[in-house]
Amino acid sequence: MTSEDFWICRTCGVEHADRPDVCAICADERQWVPEAGQAWTTLAELAAEGSRVRVDELEPGLHALRGDPGVGIGQETKVVVTPHGNLLWDPLGYLDDEAVAAVRALGDVVAIAASHPHMYGVQVEWSRRLGGVPVLVAAADASWVARADDVIETWSGEREVVPGVTLVQVGGHFPGSGVVHWTGTEDGKGALLSGDTVFVNPDRTSVSFMRSYPNRIPLSAAVVERIADRLDPLEFDRIYHNFHGRIASDGRGVLRRSADRHAGWARGDFDHLT
Repeated sequence: MTSEDFWICRTCGVEHADRPDVCAICADERQWVPEAGQAWTTLAELAAEGSRVRVDELEPGLHALRGDPGVGIGQETKVVVTPHGNLLWDPLGYLDDEAVAAVRALGDVVAIAASHPHMYGVQVEWSRRLGGVPVLVAAADASWVARADDVIETWSGEREVVPGVTLVQVGGHFPGSGVVHWTGTEDGKGALLSGDTVFVNPDRTSVSFMRSYPNRIPLSAAVVERIADRLDPLEFDRIYHNFHGRIASDGRGVLRRSADRHAGWARGDFDHLT
């Protein structure tokens, strides 16, 4: 296939082998179809419109790819750089020769993975342009893949991509929602790349847990406590979500306190304040 042999949903930026009447990801209650209706695009069309990719260093060993302008949801892709190979996390819904060259310049990508289906982007196309590297998809969410390919491998529970970089399934937003636990940070304190499985709030001192962010559908107290309990044994200082935001320190403590707050409000512990 070439870039003209598949379609990209303009709303979520996810690649599709065929052009259905509506993108199933956007028709789901966690997303939305625009009032004007479904719209599709291609890489060539996006390039003609001026789409580009910027690459910035977030900290030693961690780089961000940002669409300019953003494509689809507009996530920020992370590239974790290690001596054993690199992970491309939450792939953008756009790429071009310059973006591929910039990613290659950081070292060999050995795997591509997304935190959940909203972040699939053009994951198969990224793989093909990077030499056919595996695209790791949580088995629980594999039915959402709209462009099947032999490069796709399913995983569940935990999957060590390379030493110091591990995918961890926690569920919540989607059953297969996952995070990256990166222990190989330069300062040795570790970081969590959380997608929006755990979403950094604008105050940068707390995080959120939601079934749907745009449609404001919360998760239950029990699910949020389950997520926090799953992540509590991991050591990490910083949290990076799937846009340009982070918890700069004490990420593990912030996550636990935020989960406790969410669970308390969901249970009605603080109804006397309303």
